[in-house]
Amino acid sequence: MDLDHAPPDISAKTASAPSPFPALVAVVPTSARRRSAPRWIRRTAGPLLLLGLWQLASSLGWLPVDTLAPPSTIASAAADLIEDGTLPGAMAVSLQRVAIGLVIGGTAGTALALLSGLSRLGEDLIDASVQMLRTVPWVGLIPLFIIWMGIGEAPKVALIALGTAFHLYLNVYAGIRGVDEQLIEAGGALGLGRWGLVRHVVLPGALPGFMTGLRYSLATAWLALVFGESINADAGIGFLMNQAREFFRTDVIVVCLVVYAFLGLTADLVVRTLERLLLQWRPTFTGQ
Repeated sequence: MDLDHAPPDISAKTASAPSPFPALVAVVPTSARRRSAPRWIRRTAGPLLLLGLWQLASSLGWLPVDTLAPPSTIASAAADLIEDGTLPGAMAVSLQRVAIGLVIGGTAGTALALLSGLSRLGEDLIDASVQMLRTVPWVGLIPLFIIWMGIGEAPKVALIALGTAFHLYLNVYAGIRGVDEQLIEAGGALGLGRWGLVRHVVLPGALPGFMTGLRYSLATAWLALVFGESINADAGIGFLMNQAREFFRTDVIVVCLVVYAFLGLTADLVVRTLERLLLQWRPTFTGQ
């Protein structure tokens, strides 16, 4: 073989020639490149910092104890109230009032929303009256409730029921009327009758609105409880607050406010858990 006329080295030319394709670079996920603190640490950092500043201001005398007790004193007062059973008993009474009022108001609001949302006749008979009544400040009805029902448990429960009914009515009604008309037509084409459409199409479509209304109703229930327990209450968290006000016990007042906030947050967490379980068929954006 003639070495002067040997074929060129193809592998060498291939190695030296630039590739027509871009070079591949390993992609590292953002979560792997940027490590941040766990969410529970980020969520608790703000409240802990606020408590620290509060305690520091009280220790340095910037915040008088008579104006607002420091967190250490509030924690001690909470421990004493729990130890002698005063706080658990008050919580049980308040929870009972909220539960009864929420059941009555939620049942009434949901029933009215179903009648008004599923029927044009029901809408004509119900919606205008409900829309008119919901614009009336329900706290302003306390004097009438006292005249009608006395100063016992009835006006407190009625105030909670009234405050919660409107939220469920508005959200359930909007959920029913927000169901896609094409889904109704598709259900009718598949042979579903009126009640079949209501059961399999309308009610599942209105379920997100019901859960949203339930969350609003729970928040309003605790707000109504604060006003309701100011009506000559002899038990409950509001009763503790009224007693503490008489003796200028800001530590007990703050303990009661924290209990209100804790109970409201717990109730909202329960509803959000139910929402995740019942609405698994509806994927939603959860943030990035």
